[in-house]
Amino acid sequence: MRYHLSLGSNLGRKARNLERARRLLEENGVRILRRSSLYKTEPVGLTGQPPFVNQALSVDSRMSPEALLALLKKLEKAMKRVSGKRFGPRVIDIDILLAGRRVVASPRLRVPHPRLAERRFVLTALAEIVPKAVHPVLKKTIGNLLRETTDPSGVTKMRR
Repeated sequence: MRYHLSLGSNLGRKARNLERARRLLEENGVRILRRSSLYKTEPVGLTGQPPFVNQALSVDSRMSPEALLALLKKLEKAMKRVSGKRFGPRVIDIDILLAGRRVVASPRLRVPHPRLAERRFVLTALAEIVPKAVHPVLKKTIGNLLRETTDPSGVTKMRR
């Protein structure tokens, strides 16, 4: 199944944290098909913390969405992510944005990501690699969602 993921980090060596997360995904059978540039973004929800580095991935996996979520949580733990304040600083954050055209609504997982259409930093990275992917609930492309978002957050493309 084709998934679209979001990676983010605002602690330590941020770009290296994303690189390590990508490597761990591949070591666990998740094939990375495409990756966006890195984007520097201001934190959402809890100010007074370092800016984030974010990236979107298009991946292929035979895992169910629930199994993939379990793997992502395991990888975050392996990278020493500490659960603390909601929207607080973190070494790594890996979210499932889309799972093909599937909609998942369980107590542990909601796909498409519930705030996907509201977050410019996620939409910018995702639109770079899959602008024509369709949000299965809103029935709009990622490119259209990016054009329509009212999120005023700044997003800066980083040099590789």
